[in-house]
Amino acid sequence: MKLAFASAFITYFALLFMIGAYIKRKNKVASLDLVLGGRSLNFWVTSLSAHASDMSAWLFLAFPASFYMGGLPQIWFALSLVVGMYINWIYIAPRLRVQTEALSASTLSTFFERKFKDDSGYLRLVTGLMALLFLTYYLAAGMIAIGALFESIFELNYIIGLLVSVGVVVGYTFIGGFVSVAWVDLFQALFLLVAIVLVPALSYNLVGGFEAIQLAAKKAQVSLNVFDIASWKDIVLPFFGWLLGYFGMPHIITKFMAIKNPNEFKKCMYVGISWQVITLTAAVFVGLVGIAFFKNGIENSELIFVELTKHLFHPLMAGFVLCGIVAATISTMDSQILTSASFASEDVLPRFVKGFSKTTLFRFSVLAIAACAFWVALSRSATIMDTVYYAWAGLGSSFAPLVIASLYCTKVTKQGALWGVLTGGIASAVWPSVNLYLIQADIIGAIPAMIPGFGLNCFAMYLGSKLESKRESKFATQCELEKTIK
Repeated sequence: MKLAFASAFITYFALLFMIGAYIKRKNKVASLDLVLGGRSLNFWVTSLSAHASDMSAWLFLAFPASFYMGGLPQIWFALSLVVGMYINWIYIAPRLRVQTEALSASTLSTFFERKFKDDSGYLRLVTGLMALLFLTYYLAAGMIAIGALFESIFELNYIIGLLVSVGVVVGYTFIGGFVSVAWVDLFQALFLLVAIVLVPALSYNLVGGFEAIQLAAKKAQVSLNVFDIASWKDIVLPFFGWLLGYFGMPHIITKFMAIKNPNEFKKCMYVGISWQVITLTAAVFVGLVGIAFFKNGIENSELIFVELTKHLFHPLMAGFVLCGIVAATISTMDSQILTSASFASEDVLPRFVKGFSKTTLFRFSVLAIAACAFWVALSRSATIMDTVYYAWAGLGSSFAPLVIASLYCTKVTKQGALWGVLTGGIASAVWPSVNLYLIQADIIGAIPAMIPGFGLNCFAMYLGSKLESKRESKFATQCELEKTIK
């Protein structure tokens, strides 16, 4: 059995390297190609690679587990993901693509610096460091998932699973850069789509259909009523706790900046949202079917997809289906490493390290960031979902308000932008400790970190911009007065 699983995984990893090597031969490995692919992606690659970058291992592990444990009321969380990406395609992607090209910006940090005319370089440095911090945690979540998968399937040491995942992702990212990652993500988006649909489709009739699921859910006291909630907070808080982050995910919105034709974003939206709805719906059914399939429960609910696959398929076929988890994980991990390395090599390291080309700095950054994420993943101190949300909230709280302001607001200043990023990022980072106090004191219950982080970012941005505008206005008035006196 282990040999069959291993054969499937080795074949899949070899295929990823072949795709990366082929794309590398077709594209020049220049600095812009490594970071943004020369803005050469078609709408198929742009849409599916962007969505694949969003759907990490939680799609197969934590997401079905939430429905297995909590039933259909968890659907509001899924709805927030669809709405978030829809708004991104319609209101963020077109403007960001046009404006980043106009300012010759290949990273968000460079875009912010030039958009807000920050000559000091502090805004570029701070946004780069904030992105590196939270993207490293996000990357660690993917490593934790791969490590757990290898433990479950091969009974291998957790650390070996981490090393395998790091080796594969770093390998083709190091060699090919942005274009290789985007095309590999396209392949993995299609692969994981087949895997996530196949398992619930086959197991649904096997358990006896929806009637059997209803009976098992009733016995397990799991609700199948989407409105079976204690209060409005159970809908609103998770909904906005995830939705608001979509506008500030660098590893997702960077794909918007790389499309060749900005007029094709509507096509991207249709393709991407369709793919997202299908995959999320299938993942929901994985959790619901699991209620009826495992009537006596399961030791680790986050491995429900893995256990279903083992029961349904021959080991070799099961190995290929479980590669869907690898596809979901790696399609996010490679984008995170790529985006992190872009921030490091374009926005952070050049301030401190001289005499090296951007290509050299990029490849060094890939290795260094992977090593840091590996170190975080070693502790394995939190669940996959907790680690993912910590990173998600951090990135969204830091960048989402600033992305929106940079595209739609003319009154935000460089000081306001800097204050907002710092306030939002710090608030999100410390909010888990605040939540513990709120729960223990029985004040209001846990509040997703995204909501206070996003709100405080907006307030700090407004306040900083107002103060800077007043100072500049006062300075201009003083200058006019001096000219009049002379």
